[in-house]
Amino acid sequence: MTSSPGSSFGLEDTLKAILPEGKFAGPLPPVDKWNPEKCTDIGMEIRADGSWWHEGRPMTRARMVKLFSRILRKDEDGVTYLVTPYEKVIVKVEDAPFLAVRVDRTGEPGPGQSLTFTTNLDYVTTAGPDAPLRIAFDAGTGEPAPYVNVRGRLEAKLTRPVFYELVDLAVPAPDGTDRLGVWSRGDFFALGPAS
Repeated sequence: MTSSPGSSFGLEDTLKAILPEGKFAGPLPPVDKWNPEKCTDIGMEIRADGSWWHEGRPMTRARMVKLFSRILRKDEDGVTYLVTPYEKVIVKVEDAPFLAVRVDRTGEPGPGQSLTFTTNLDYVTTAGPDAPLRIAFDAGTGEPAPYVNVRGRLEAKLTRPVFYELVDLAVPAPDGTDRLGVWSRGDFFALGPAS
């Protein structure tokens, strides 16, 4: 993304907004507070396998993908954008913008445990009241598609090995229904029927 002719900002200003401390380890930019008028579509896409594409070509520079991932935002209308203080860029997301590639359990098994997920782009989220786990089911096949909230309205789809780890941790639902699920930070998340 480059600035358009006649604009009052440049790449340096944009990078300062995205990386205020000049490092990836710094705080995420406040994209939820940025509402620029300019909105463009430059052929950005995140495919179901987690790969990023621009104008039909894969983005192979991992550092650039990581930089862009810091400014992703999904709005109430379901559209995902790269957002800077100066413009929004539409990003077509085939499934979810992130993949959960690892899960770690801490604490005693049961309501006191925490399940922490790491994504393909090194974001970490712990399932709980503000980061729910949800399972969608394919209408035709009934196959589960598990997701965990990462930030805002952005989710990570759990990879198959991570979902299998959750299934291994599953316990009966506390309400006595025929469901299995997992606990994290005091919340019970149903994974599916016990039978």
